[in-house]
Amino acid sequence: MLKTAAAGALTLFCLGVGFARAEDAGPFRPTQPAGYFFVGGRYETTNSKTTALGQMFVEYRAPSRITQPYPVVMVHGTAQTGTNFLGTPDGRPGWADRFAAKGFAVYVVDQVGRGRSGGDAETYGPYARLPMEDLETVFTGQERSALYPQAKLHTQWPGGPGLRGNAAFDQFYRSQVPYIASALKSEELVDPALIALLEKIGPAVVLTHSQAGVFGWAVSDQRPDLVKAHVAVEPNGPTFFDIKFKGGAEWYERVGDARARPYGITRVPLQFEPPVSGPADLTVVQAEHASGPDRIRCWLQAEPARALPNLAKVPAVIVTAEASFRATMDDCTAAFLTQAGAKPDRLALAEHGIRGNGHMMMLESNSDQVADAIVGWIETRIGAGQPRP
Repeated sequence: MLKTAAAGALTLFCLGVGFARAEDAGPFRPTQPAGYFFVGGRYETTNSKTTALGQMFVEYRAPSRITQPYPVVMVHGTAQTGTNFLGTPDGRPGWADRFAAKGFAVYVVDQVGRGRSGGDAETYGPYARLPMEDLETVFTGQERSALYPQAKLHTQWPGGPGLRGNAAFDQFYRSQVPYIASALKSEELVDPALIALLEKIGPAVVLTHSQAGVFGWAVSDQRPDLVKAHVAVEPNGPTFFDIKFKGGAEWYERVGDARARPYGITRVPLQFEPPVSGPADLTVVQAEHASGPDRIRCWLQAEPARALPNLAKVPAVIVTAEASFRATMDDCTAAFLTQAGAKPDRLALAEHGIRGNGHMMMLESNSDQVADAIVGWIETRIGAGQPRP
């Protein structure tokens, strides 16, 4: 955790258009169709220089009449910002507008230390960037590289394979930003900022993508009273270890011996039952067989497995695209949670006739169809409700 050099921390006031002031009682409600504010953060003084750190930028969209009982908070993944949800790289409206059209108030964040939330290496430590080749071969143009079995099924990137020279890919890659190199530091910063947002707006549906899955699990575990449901769109994984894709018959391998996610699905501690004093209390075993020829062999808890009672209180769904690299591993996340008593739902898009998508499904040609499937799950699982006051 970051050390506070100042004698006491001052909470940063919210800024924005169309919102009540920070000190007003009750959850915030949008009074304009669009606006922004900041949550969390503090002032810190070092060497006679005072700066703000830990704050998170939040942009919102809202219909003129909110008809859904709970807002949706959208959290982006590695190297991305909230622009993932504001529009597609070929110029169509994004998920924020699609969900607003379905009656939701929508809050879109930039992770702490990234994008419009601000930050630099002096404040948050070293930064990293994703090279173009990583996105081409795994995220947007995987049908050309075929590093994993499902890659050949990818058809939905706008304008054909998402490679340099495709206008939609070029727009997408130019949206990539530096990110905090320490994944643990990101969890330590983003988790409390998301809780601050939920405390401000009231209970909400948390929709996470990719890296942000770790935040969704941790916040659901810490504040199940504030998370009405967690939509985990291809959450960070697989469980415990990272893997590397290499194509061919033996198409993946484990990366190193250290656990990338020491608590299975997060780097920060979760509230297991019986409790754990540290990651070493969790005994990890690898499944003898994969669930299918195009899946990895999962790393799970040894039996008897410890439970995650708080996560069991929060309805969750793992959304998986047909042609994404996450299709090789999302079943492991589901198996880990089910083993711990949380039992998430699965929304495999191909099983609902939504085919050809990759990891960046919110930017692809059928993005509205994917959004509508998620809205359908939310309404079925927690209800459509009545118009909010």
